Amino acid sequence: MDDFSISLRPEVAAALQAGQPVVALESTIVSHGLPRPDNLKVAQEIEQTVRDAGAVPATIGMVGGRLIVGLDEVQLTRLATADGVAKLSVRDLAVAAVAGSDGATTVAATAAVAAGVGIGVFATGGLGGVHRAAAESFDESADLTALSHTPITVICAGVKSILDIGATLERLETLGVPVVGYGTRRFPGFYLSDSGHDLDWSVQTPDEVAQIMRARRTHAVSRAGLIVANPLPADEQLDPDLHDRVLAEGLAGLAAEGITGKAVTPYLLAHFHSATGGRSLAVNVRIILRNARLAAEVAVASARS
Repeated sequence: MDDFSISLRPEVAAALQAGQPVVALESTIVSHGLPRPDNLKVAQEIEQTVRDAGAVPATIGMVGGRLIVGLDEVQLTRLATADGVAKLSVRDLAVAAVAGSDGATTVAATAAVAAGVGIGVFATGGLGGVHRAAAESFDESADLTALSHTPITVICAGVKSILDIGATLERLETLGVPVVGYGTRRFPGFYLSDSGHDLDWSVQTPDEVAQIMRARRTHAVSRAGLIVANPLPADEQLDPDLHDRVLAEGLAGLAAEGITGKAVTPYLLAHFHSATGGRSLAVNVRIILRNARLAAEVAVASARS
């Protein structure tokens, strides 16, 4: 009989057993979100950032059909450099396991697996959400529904600015997923510090986030995730005029080439990288490193509470 159990890296297992802070990290940013060879280097920097802030990094992915929480250096390199690495959402995990696939976990899959093994904090770049023209296409990221029933705190820079941000916030409200701004009452738009949408709540410190997490556990009235939206400083964001022009060009390219579904985001991110001369990539890296540090600080604070 095949063994489909989840493998925990010994360091991660020991930290969870001892109640030490652990931060979950996705692997799609490694295999699909960043160009080679930058992807492996940045993945290593993300993990080191978590360590430097006092927590244990747990990058999640699938190697040869085995789900792994805490990829080691060899496994991380394999997902960063191999061709044909599958992009795995929650629905794909069991099928890919039986197929013996190499796969990178999306936000939805990473959150689900992390919460399943007891990790309470997850750092990513930007969430998926409701796509533009979703009223006709019904195109909506599985991140949203996954977070509606996955009790994990997600540190992110809002949702990707290529999406319908207003509709995404409405869906999160309907799904019962709380959103708090970190140091802001405005929802960030990934590349942009301010998406133009207000937030009802904000926090100022990692300790406040940890207190909210504790209150949610005590109240036990929701199994949804908690989104902490951490914007880039305005002087580190992508130039808004450049962003708007490149986005308009990218959307026109999607329509012209008939690209839909899960191919939309990789296409647009690649277009941003090319059309901005790499400036969007630099912003993307700043986003994930900042989020990794904040997630580690929140995990440390939560471990103390």
